[in-house]
Amino acid sequence: MTSDTSDINLRKLISSLRKMKKGVWKRVASDLERPRRIRRLVNLSRINRYTQEGETALVPGKVLGDGALEKKVNVAAFHFSNSAKEKIKAAGGSAWSIQELAEKNPEAKGVRLIG
Repeated sequence: MTSDTSDINLRKLISSLRKMKKGVWKRVASDLERPRRIRRLVNLSRINRYTQEGETALVPGKVLGDGALEKKVNVAAFHFSNSAKEKIKAAGGSAWSIQELAEKNPEAKGVRLIG
């Protein structure tokens, strides 16, 4: 399946994820190909609920700043709201793009898919 999107950066990301060997990256690529109106939207409260201290959460969509993040968690997503980035950094975590996470951790070890 190919993406109909006009966003060249998204098309490049999907293409690079499809070339990776681990199945999680192919799953994320297929999720990103979905129309924007049905892509995942995840609040920080959900990330806080389903992750543990020091884990990496992967959201193939957008992270919203609703709720509190009470743990040091690294979060990778396609988009972040400004308030979500601020709250992640305030909790001691990091906000990464999916491409950055794929380069840092191509085996996807310790990564939890949220959404």
